[in-house]
Amino acid sequence: MKRLYIFKKGVLKREGNTLCIYSKDGKRFVPVKNVSSIYIFSEVAFNKRLLEFLTQNRVVLHLFNYFGYYIGTYYPRIYNASGFLILKQAEHYLDMDRRLVLARLFVYGSISNMLSILAYYRRKGRDLEQEIGVIRDFQRRIWDIYDLNELRGLEGNCRRIYYLSWNKIITREGFSFTFRSKRPPLNRLNALISFGNSLLYSTILGEIYKTHLDPRIGYLHETNFRRFSLNLDIAEIFKPVIVDRIIFNLINKKVLTKNDFSKQAKGIFLKEAGRRRFVEAFEKRLQESIKINRQRVKYERIIRMELYKLEKHLIGDKEYTPYMLKL
Repeated sequence: MKRLYIFKKGVLKREGNTLCIYSKDGKRFVPVKNVSSIYIFSEVAFNKRLLEFLTQNRVVLHLFNYFGYYIGTYYPRIYNASGFLILKQAEHYLDMDRRLVLARLFVYGSISNMLSILAYYRRKGRDLEQEIGVIRDFQRRIWDIYDLNELRGLEGNCRRIYYLSWNKIITREGFSFTFRSKRPPLNRLNALISFGNSLLYSTILGEIYKTHLDPRIGYLHETNFRRFSLNLDIAEIFKPVIVDRIIFNLINKKVLTKNDFSKQAKGIFLKEAGRRRFVEAFEKRLQESIKINRQRVKYERIIRMELYKLEKHLIGDKEYTPYMLKL
């Protein structure tokens, strides 16, 4: 099954047992059985009948606004819901000791993958020894932290140093990093980070839907009334692995240039053509496979495996260990 991306203005309808996309280019039919999730980046009209159809076929719908910001997700009725597992998720959230175990592991995995990226570019001749040393020192402190805010602060400090190191990795003029800005992104790199992270958040949310996990209960990120949080936890591990490597390749290989960005609403955003190229690279990355235990496994499958590992931890089968990139 595949992810369906819609960039053109039009109408998304159900015709029989098929999805139909109407645009100025005509009709496009997509068998619903081949679709796992839909990403809409333009003005697309749809109705309740379509949502019922998506629910019947367990298709998740993600919405992005004109600037590529993630708006929200139509999350169909949970068909894999497990009352037992939801109780276990809640128990691990309410028990601070058990919650800290998972939060520390998410941060450890995230920092390990940042270090793998930096070590890879150091071997290619970039002067990154100092950044690697500082981040490693931060990583060693994880197990001595007993406060979630302090843990988040440590992860934030590591990520700040890591992002600044991009100025030694990215070789193109016009793509420098100074500080992280989100709403709105204030330069081209921030625009790419925000867009890529939004794609990753929604993709992981779609993978959670296929498990017994409830996406509303996270451990590193706070659970509240307004948003999903478990996908944000898992995304911390995969941002360096998927999003950041895409950004380096798109810029250093000149797939994206300054002309793919525009200044609007006091921020810098990817134009539609740039978003299309990023999505193509994102999809290609998810389909890329690596060897794990003598088998070739695609990255989209690795994300699902990460969720299964978390399930086993919650029910007491096996302690969770985060995915760590080896380059």
